[in-house]
Amino acid sequence: MSLAAHLVELRKRLIIAVIGLVVGMIVAFFVTDPVIWYITEPIRILDEQRGTETPFAQLVFSSVSSGFDLRMRIALAIGLILSAPVWLWQIWAFIMPGLTRKEIRYTLSFVGAAIPLFFAGGYVAVLVAPHVIEIMSTFVPEGGVNYFDAQQYYDFMFKFVLVVGVSFVLPVFLVALNVAGVMSGRAILKGWRIAILIACIFAAITTPAADLFSMFLLAGILIVLYFAAALLSILFDRRRAKREKAAGLLPDAA
Repeated sequence: MSLAAHLVELRKRLIIAVIGLVVGMIVAFFVTDPVIWYITEPIRILDEQRGTETPFAQLVFSSVSSGFDLRMRIALAIGLILSAPVWLWQIWAFIMPGLTRKEIRYTLSFVGAAIPLFFAGGYVAVLVAPHVIEIMSTFVPEGGVNYFDAQQYYDFMFKFVLVVGVSFVLPVFLVALNVAGVMSGRAILKGWRIAILIACIFAAITTPAADLFSMFLLAGILIVLYFAAALLSILFDRRRAKREKAAGLLPDAA
């Protein structure tokens, strides 16, 4: 295909992907109420724990359009998830003609591993986030109240889920580098000290300093995923070495 034909194809794929996203957002807009109720559960728990006459923790909408803005942000996030089959297929359909069968097989394997890992990371973040909010609320002085701006509260929840979800996908990229021949499995495993340090620093930055449980939980999961990626890469290296040896590309070790 010529460059102009590629651009026309890209435009068609983008239009279909945007239409799918818009439809997903419209559907998601009608389910924002249960989502808001779910993500604000930690606020209600905090308020019940204090048991004071005046509310201690409340979700605050500080502007006229705050309620609508919050629903639109939630609709965008959920719409991206609902329309994922559409826009993922459009991306795949655009790049697939230029891939070999082997590259297609590897791409499907990596995407198939990355998607559940991302959602697993998001689920862990959803479990940890209420504990983080509860720990941070303990620093509010006696007599003070903890009012959460709706947009800032949602941004915190969304970014927290996104960052933890992406961190769970990083081991897939390590395996991808190994398959591409950039890094060997032993090279990945050799950096285990640095990997543990990075995992602990990331967990410490992502979670509050006072929330040791969440920090160790997140760091422990990331470390386990790192070692799983390293061991899987070593197995790939051994299989690759056996194939090359059988093909006469490597000298016999005996």
